[in-house]
Amino acid sequence: MGYEWMALAAAFLWAFSSLISVTPAKHLGPFAYSRWRMGATAVILTAMAFVVGGWSSIEMSYLWPMALSGLIGIFIGDTALFACMNRMGPRQAGLLFSCHALFSALLGFWLFDERFQGLEMLGAILVFSGVVFAIYFGRRGNSHDWESIRGNLWFAVGLGLTAALCQALGGIIAKPVMQTEADPIAASAIRMITAFIAHSLFLISGAKLAKAHNPMNVKMFSITVVNGFLAMAVGMTLILFALQEGNVGMVALLSSTTPIMVLPLLWLYTRKRPNRYSWLGAALAVVGTALIVS
Repeated sequence: MGYEWMALAAAFLWAFSSLISVTPAKHLGPFAYSRWRMGATAVILTAMAFVVGGWSSIEMSYLWPMALSGLIGIFIGDTALFACMNRMGPRQAGLLFSCHALFSALLGFWLFDERFQGLEMLGAILVFSGVVFAIYFGRRGNSHDWESIRGNLWFAVGLGLTAALCQALGGIIAKPVMQTEADPIAASAIRMITAFIAHSLFLISGAKLAKAHNPMNVKMFSITVVNGFLAMAVGMTLILFALQEGNVGMVALLSSTTPIMVLPLLWLYTRKRPNRYSWLGAALAVVGTALIVS
């Protein structure tokens, strides 16, 4: 499987996971939900790395970059994303989070001299334009509760952009390690373990934000584990595999199609068909993706 398909597969897993995240994220709160999610994922990835023998590929020099990538990209980034989602819903939070593709492209050009050429450039423009168009205009005619804004709008926007920037920085920091012989599953486990430790220390500090809004129950725990496995254990590991072959900007761009993939899933869940602007944006993104993959 080429890196393009890995990034697209990760985008689909994130799209599905974002929908099943809404209920537990609101039930527990963004910090508590992220903590439980990171803990479950850390256990899963650690076990997977042992099974495939991935830990033997990790050198001491890889630990700090991957730990920093986990601290920024997952501990801060994921928590900010769920806080944004609680205030704006998965579709609108998706617009802001998709900006990580732009941030990644700029950072990749600055740090690694990565460039898009020919059809790649045209495809990149179409994908990003399609995502923005579908999400920005997609709210028209949609009165579902997930479309309402809770709290201060600009604070929610700030959370979404923070999540996007942290995602981009996490990928940039991980890129040099992923160009070595490091196993992506073990590398991903390091990121998750770091994020979980950071969450746990934040809870131990006694911070009110870290405490759960409501107690964990069997239903919420089951959803959280499934979400962690799909989005983090599989999705984030696919991104690390993709970074071994592709440049940071292109991997981020293809994985930013998550909001497009959310559209049909939202239709199934809410029984409200996305408007024509959403489908036009989706069509632009599909054409752009086809140009890139081809």
